[in-house]
Amino acid sequence: MDANQSAVVAGLRRVGCSVAILSDLGDGIPDLLVGVRGQTFLLEVKDGNAPPSERKLTPDQQVFRDTWRGGPLITVESVDDAVRIVALTKVIT
Repeated sequence: MDANQSAVVAGLRRVGCSVAILSDLGDGIPDLLVGVRGQTFLLEVKDGNAPPSERKLTPDQQVFRDTWRGGPLITVESVDDAVRIVALTKVIT
């Protein structure tokens, strides 16, 4: 788990998102399952304060990303990144 993951989760919940934490599942599965305004997407959280080499996807994460056929899978590095992504979602009815 990246150092900023708890803050990202709190920030997303503060703006009305449902958040399930998946980071303990391993196998390259992204850190968070997020639901907002009728949409569900996956977030991979990287610590924006870490050196660039530590913000790269692991090999398992890259394989998951390359083979994922579902909804959006987005990498964020801060609470602001995550909230900005949520702000860009559209309502699905």
